[in-house]
Amino acid sequence: MIAGIHRPAVVRVNLGAIKQNIDNEMKHLRPGQKLFAVVKANGYGHGAVPVAKVAEKAGASGFCVAILDEGLELRKADIVKPILVLGVVSPEYAPIAAVNDISLTVPNLKWLKQAEKYLKKENLQLKIHLGIDSGMGRIGFSEDDEFIAANKFLEKNDSFFVEGMFAHFASADSSDDSYFKKQVAKFKHMQDLLTVHPKWIHVANTAASIFDKDIHSDLVRFGIGIYGLNPSSNPDSPDLKADIALKPALSFVSELTHVKTIHKGDGVGYGSTFVADHDTIIGTVPVGYADGWIRKFQGFKVKVGDQYCPIVGRVCMDQFMVEMPEKMPVGTKVVLISDNPNDPNNIKAAADYVDTIHYEVACLLSDRLPREYYEK
Repeated sequence: MIAGIHRPAVVRVNLGAIKQNIDNEMKHLRPGQKLFAVVKANGYGHGAVPVAKVAEKAGASGFCVAILDEGLELRKADIVKPILVLGVVSPEYAPIAAVNDISLTVPNLKWLKQAEKYLKKENLQLKIHLGIDSGMGRIGFSEDDEFIAANKFLEKNDSFFVEGMFAHFASADSSDDSYFKKQVAKFKHMQDLLTVHPKWIHVANTAASIFDKDIHSDLVRFGIGIYGLNPSSNPDSPDLKADIALKPALSFVSELTHVKTIHKGDGVGYGSTFVADHDTIIGTVPVGYADGWIRKFQGFKVKVGDQYCPIVGRVCMDQFMVEMPEKMPVGTKVVLISDNPNDPNNIKAAADYVDTIHYEVACLLSDRLPREYYEK
C-alpha cells in the first residue's frame, strides 16, 4: 500500500518519548538483565526501523520480531544486534535466517528435524530459542517426553546453537496472578528438564517487568512499554500501576478538507445513519477504515481546532464526517489520537470506545498513513 504523502493525514511519532521509555526501563532492569526491544508489527504501528535505531542507541541488547521478514527488514537497515523471531518460521527458511544471523523459535521436535535437513544441505548453523507453552496455548513444547527428546537431539547436533529458552505469559497484566503463578511453575519444570545450556532464559515481557513480577529472566522483552503504553486494560488498578514512567509516543492528526451547512432532515454517510434534527455544520476529514480508522469509531469525539466533535454517519473507506458547533475553515487541524494521556481522545480512550485494546488501535494504522518522526 502506497503512503499518502499528498494527503493531510499523518501518524506522528515522538522518538524522544521512545528513548525516554527505554531509558526508564533500562534503569529498572535487575543486575545483569538485558533488554530486547520488541518491534514486531512495524513497531506496533510506530515504525520498526526508526524505533529499533533509537533502541539500539539507548542500550537494547537485541530485538524481537514476529516473522522472518521483519527481521530481514532490520538487517537491511544495518541493525547488527541479535534478532529473535518469536513466531514459527517454516523450516525451509531456516538457511535464510542462519545466513542473516537471525534466531528462530523452535515450537516442537518435528520442526527441528525438518530444519536440520535444510541446514545440512548448505552446511549452516542456526541460532535457536526453545519455545515453551507454559499455558498460553499458542506455540512451543508442553509435554515432557517431547522436550526431553528435543534436548537429546540437540546435544549431538551441530546444525543448531541453542541461544535461548522462553515462554510468554497470558495474564501478567492481571491483578489475579493465580494463572501467572501456574505458568511460572510450568516453565520452571521444563527448565529443570534442560540438558542443553541456553545463553538466555527469558519469560519477562513488559507486563511482567513493569508490574515487578518476582521471576527470573535473563532478559526483558520490552514491547508495548517502549511506545509509552501500559499493557493492562485496567491501569488504574492499584496492583497494575507501572513501576516506571511511560510516555505515549504516537499521535494521529489530519485536517478538515471540506465544510458545509446541512439542513434539518438531511442525512450523512452511507445508510444515512445520521439525520440532522436541526440545521448544522459538517466537516469532512480524509481518513477512513482503509487507514485503520474503523467504522466502530462512529460517535467518537475527535479534536477539531480546540473543540471536541463527534463523528457522525458511518466512517467511509477514505473519509469521515464530524458535526461541528460552528464553521471552521478548511485546513483546520483534527487530532484523532492524542499523545496526551489526559486528553479524552488518547489512544486508550479510542480503544475503549471500539471495545478493543490500544495495541490493536496502533497496529491497525495502515501503511497508507505516512509516519512523521520528531524528538521532544
